[in-house]
Amino acid sequence: MFGAMIEPRIGYGYDIHRLKKGRKLILGGLEIPFERGLQGHSDADVVCHALSDAILGALALGDIGTHFPPSDPKWLNANSLHLLSDIWKMAENRQLILGNTDITVVAEEPKLAPHIDEMRSRLAKCLGAPVDRISIKATTNEGLGPEGRGEAISASAVCLLLVPGD
Repeated sequence: MFGAMIEPRIGYGYDIHRLKKGRKLILGGLEIPFERGLQGHSDADVVCHALSDAILGALALGDIGTHFPPSDPKWLNANSLHLLSDIWKMAENRQLILGNTDITVVAEEPKLAPHIDEMRSRLAKCLGAPVDRISIKATTNEGLGPEGRGEAISASAVCLLLVPGD
């Protein structure tokens, strides 16, 4: 029954990492000036990680840790934009295109608004999609939780994958 249908695929992803001195802050493949960066095995880019998990969710292929385990030294300090590119190839191999993605980043600081257009451009290039299919919003947690206390940054993402029309 489902074989004959063209079905959109929807995925959701979420990631959070602690902030730590001595690390670069990388979000959406962009280094953002800040005195702390995100702690993790790779570059800990929560934007790319959340989007990667959203794509993998739409494909029903697990999560980023399944494909790039943090226990593997091969992925130490890996560029998450490159990991996202590898994950995107899985969608392309199934002849899917990005309908759109909507990403929310939660951070008390730094202010992300000046960097959002560049992050969108980098993600669009990575996914071979028009930039108007990439939405990134930044918000605070109003002083609540680890993001609100300035201990962490998180991101959530949804994406819609489509079979291209004839």
